[in-house]
Amino acid sequence: MPTRRAPEDRAAASSVWLRPQRPERDDPPLTRGRIVEAAVELLDDAGLDALSMRRLAERLGVVAPSLYWHVRTKDDVLDLAVDHVFGEAGTHASSPGQPWRRCVERLAVAWRSVLVRHPWVPPVAAQRPSLGPNFLDQLEALQSTLRQAGLEGPDLSAATWTIYNQIVGSASTEATLTIGEEDRTRGQALLEDRSDRYPTLAEHRYLDNDDWSGDFMRGLGYLLTGIEAHVHASARAAET
Repeated sequence: MPTRRAPEDRAAASSVWLRPQRPERDDPPLTRGRIVEAAVELLDDAGLDALSMRRLAERLGVVAPSLYWHVRTKDDVLDLAVDHVFGEAGTHASSPGQPWRRCVERLAVAWRSVLVRHPWVPPVAAQRPSLGPNFLDQLEALQSTLRQAGLEGPDLSAATWTIYNQIVGSASTEATLTIGEEDRTRGQALLEDRSDRYPTLAEHRYLDNDDWSGDFMRGLGYLLTGIEAHVHASARAAET
C-alpha cells in the first residue's frame, strides 16, 4: 500500500523560495549569504557545468556536508544565486508623472546589463521558475508600469513576456556568441559568393554587426511603440 509523503518530503521537492528557511546557527563558520556569493563567483568564473557542491565547498574552505544545513540541493544554490544576481539591477518602479516608456527602458537596460555580466543566468531562469524576492521585485516593477500604461489581462501578460524575452535573449546572445576575425572575413566572402541567394545579408554584412546595446534599444523601442499604439487604439475603441 503506498504511503503518503510527509510534509517535509513534499517541501523538499519544491523551490527553495517555497519552504521555510532554517535559522542560521549561532556564530556560524558558514552562512547562506557566503554560500551564495561563492556560488556566483564560481559560476561567473567557470560556468554552469563547473558548479557542484564539492567544488563550492572547496571554494569556501569547508567540507561539502556542512553546506547542507543551509541548502539542500544544487538547485537550491542556483535559485539563490539567480536571485542574488537580479538584486544587482536595483529597483526601477515607476513614479507618478514619469513617462511609462522611460521607466520600462531604465528597468530593461539595468536588467540586461546584469545578465550580460552573468551569462549563466538565462539558461537557469529558462528552466526553473524564479520566485526570489529580487526577481519578483523586478517583475512587479515591469508589470505595474505596463499596467499604468493601460494594459490589462492577456495584453499585460503578452507585453510582459515579450519584453522579458527581448531582454534575456539579447543579453544571452551578446554574452555567449563569439566569432573570430577569420571566420567573420570568410563568412562575408561566403555570403558574397552566394549573393543571389542571400542578397540582403551580403549587402548589409550582418556578421560585422556587433552593436548589441544599440540594436537592443532600437528593438525595445519598436516593442514599446507597438504597445503604445495598441493602448491608444483600445482606448479609442472603448470610447465609440
